Amino acid sequence: MSEDLVLLSVVDGVATVTLNRPDKRNAMNDDMRAQFVETLEHVAADKNIRALVLTGAGKGFCAGGDIAGMEKRLNEPQGEIAYNGWKRQLRVHHAVELLFRLPKPTIAAVNGPAAGLGADTALACDFVVASDSATFTWSYVLRGLIPDGGGMYFLPRRTGLAKAKDLIFSGRTINADEAQRIGVADRLAKPEGLLAEAQTWAAQLAKNSLTAMALSKSILDQTFELSAEQIFAQGSQAQGICYTSAEHRESVAAFLKRSAERK
Repeated sequence: MSEDLVLLSVVDGVATVTLNRPDKRNAMNDDMRAQFVETLEHVAADKNIRALVLTGAGKGFCAGGDIAGMEKRLNEPQGEIAYNGWKRQLRVHHAVELLFRLPKPTIAAVNGPAAGLGADTALACDFVVASDSATFTWSYVLRGLIPDGGGMYFLPRRTGLAKAKDLIFSGRTINADEAQRIGVADRLAKPEGLLAEAQTWAAQLAKNSLTAMALSKSILDQTFELSAEQIFAQGSQAQGICYTSAEHRESVAAFLKRSAERK
């Protein structure tokens, strides 16, 4: 039986996904990535799941890519490294894209160090709640690499271009306070209350129209790339869909009923 490297629990419509290699600070290897993809696909398809919280087991959120995997890659035949690396990147980007495009609210509960791919994965979520003991580092440059988990897309949108360059060019580590100050983290929490804080936030979001949130998210995530005209056009189409949703119909009926009762 394969090891459970990604855990999933669901309570009242909120899925909690836990990266589960605590002895490796939840560093992402190929097996964990495969399980992560499978879990995200399940969360996306399950209509009873309305929001997701992502966290790490033990003292770390995610230490990034597994160093053992990097060593194995370097020991491959010279003529195969580039092609095998390209195939690996496709798998990495597939996992990040699934999390980023998940049509439900997502919150990263960063309980400890989030490094490299781990920091990118946190920012692939809609929101980040950081423990007092959380740290973030885009340490790729210290390994002679560039951010390959979406960091060059996500980080400038949160911090601005110059600050993103500072973090990526230096590979320095920032603590939770600085992370919140520059926009990497949205909220801070005590370590013992971190998961509850994220789950409570997710539960509040889960009460809202899933149709409206999914469509809003799909448009908002393109705001920096598209023109105002294109955003307006997508908004018009999305609103047309919302007009037909059960959530809209039920909310209007409830409002009219309350109005009639007050007369």
